[in-house]
Amino acid sequence: MTVLPDDGLSLAAEFPDATHEQWQRLVEGVLRKSGKDVSGEAAEDALSTKLEDGLTTRPLYTAPRTPETPHDTGFPGFAPFVRGGSPAGTSASGWDVRQRHLGTDPARVNEAVLADLENGVTSLWLSLGRNGLPVESLGRALDGVYLDLAPVSLDAGAAYAAAARALFALYAERGVAPGAARAVLGADPLGHEARTGEESDLAPAVALAQEAAAHWPGVRALSVDALPYHEAGGSAAEELGLSLATGVTYLRGLDGAGLGVEAALGQLEFRYAATADQFLTIAKFRAARRLWARVAEACGAPQAGAQRQHAVTSPVMMTRRDPWVNMLRTTVACMAAGVGGADAVTVLPFDHELGLPDAFARRIARNTSSILLEESHLARVIDPAGGSYYVERLTDELAEAAWEFFQTVEKAGGLPAALRSGLVADRLAATWAQRSARLAKRREPVTGVSEFPLLTEQLPERESAPEAPSGGLPRVRRDEAYEALRARSDAHLAATGARPRIFLAALGTAAAHTARATFASNLFQAGGIQPVHDPVSVDAATAAGAYAASGADGMAVLCSSDALYEEQAEAVAAALRSAGATTVFLAGRPGTAAGAVDEYVYAGCDAVAVLSSVLDRMGVAP
Repeated sequence: MTVLPDDGLSLAAEFPDATHEQWQRLVEGVLRKSGKDVSGEAAEDALSTKLEDGLTTRPLYTAPRTPETPHDTGFPGFAPFVRGGSPAGTSASGWDVRQRHLGTDPARVNEAVLADLENGVTSLWLSLGRNGLPVESLGRALDGVYLDLAPVSLDAGAAYAAAARALFALYAERGVAPGAARAVLGADPLGHEARTGEESDLAPAVALAQEAAAHWPGVRALSVDALPYHEAGGSAAEELGLSLATGVTYLRGLDGAGLGVEAALGQLEFRYAATADQFLTIAKFRAARRLWARVAEACGAPQAGAQRQHAVTSPVMMTRRDPWVNMLRTTVACMAAGVGGADAVTVLPFDHELGLPDAFARRIARNTSSILLEESHLARVIDPAGGSYYVERLTDELAEAAWEFFQTVEKAGGLPAALRSGLVADRLAATWAQRSARLAKRREPVTGVSEFPLLTEQLPERESAPEAPSGGLPRVRRDEAYEALRARSDAHLAATGARPRIFLAALGTAAAHTARATFASNLFQAGGIQPVHDPVSVDAATAAGAYAASGADGMAVLCSSDALYEEQAEAVAAALRSAGATTVFLAGRPGTAAGAVDEYVYAGCDAVAVLSSVLDRMGVAP
């Protein structure tokens, strides 16, 4: 019997060192079995994924294979702040759980605010002005709130100065000492211009920042909100680059008014979207701190460049259909923002796209952070992703891409000029067009929408939310093309009592047809088209009767293996046409059973275009 050594645990001591090239050869063998004859770097490339901004995710990251070593990311609380803006990060008490309130009725907002603060929320984000609460009702909305304990973040658009005055008056009325007040006043003239197209004037924001710096040490006057660019379809690097351009514009204004650079840096809070792309979000928040530290260094205040970050779970990723899946998306996004070092995190309620959230939705939103902090203990370790070969590389590459775009904006005259010339809008539109193509082809799947939709779902009903600011950059959503198709189907259902139908003609055994039948069923349901799959399998003798009984609207799709298509497709398609089918699709590679079928659906086809065409031909009104 082999005697095990008792000299301690040394897991790798007796194993020979493996090389990157040896691993590549193993990958080559795996790919060869799947029909891909590639070798060396090409084998690794075959498993890589292209991201936006010219970035590529490799299947494996290891220590650098060149003599150069990556730059030192330092320690939390020290420039370049990649690992955290403060020495303790969020390890002492977790991130700030900041709940958003969009309602216009101060009494109802107050009820929701108190419920939030009593159940885990640590700060408030209030919408005021023409798209939220009347500014004069701020006091009523904050009745019963201990303003020396609960920080307040304001979002008042063009009314930011009036909103700030109302908050200052409230502090005075309730005896909150200037040193005890904690707030973000939300002045963001360029963000407002991006949203509305209304040209900005920095002077009132600069004056507010001067007042805050002089009299309110815990108050930041300016928000650098990158959400307008994210919601217009911008990539992560574009969001970062435009936030830098915004921040630099504000710094110039503050410097011109005589505010010292360190004081000016302390007047800004940055707001970024956190998406369900976990690693990209982690890298984005790390890269943002590194980038802003570089700006502070260029301004002569490197140690004052710790970026204050507010993360908001992405509105773009939220869906109207199957909204409960949004809980999963926001959980991943919240986790990524926290791991990435965000100081404050807002989890949007799962019903955000349906209207004002109800109490249950707000409860789930705030409890998302509570679980991640109190049960998953995500904040115990500062920058837990630090040192990951993948995260460090992605942080570097994202920062480089963002800096390049930032320089493009600066060369165009700065952000105000870039907004007004159309440079920003054109760049974001081009990025969104590329992403829209991936969404349409289901290369970027949206669970519950383009994948695994549920046509029988009953959506919760919600009170309409206030109209969002508009007139500037567009607001896009990942589900928008499919939502338009589903809306057509819903209207058809309301008018006729039935959804548009397509007959799934499955050939052979379940083993032969299940994969393609499932694919076709998901694809057509994504457009609100009900697949009819009864009986489970048909042949040339039974197809006509089954189609006639299905109630299909002139369409059928063959689903089976290539071998059975060769044997049966022509006869079954002819039978379907004899029963009234005007178009016969085949689920599979284009060219299969050529001449027997009319069209093809396959992985990578433009699903949105196919579904829109099918609805048109079924007589479903646009």
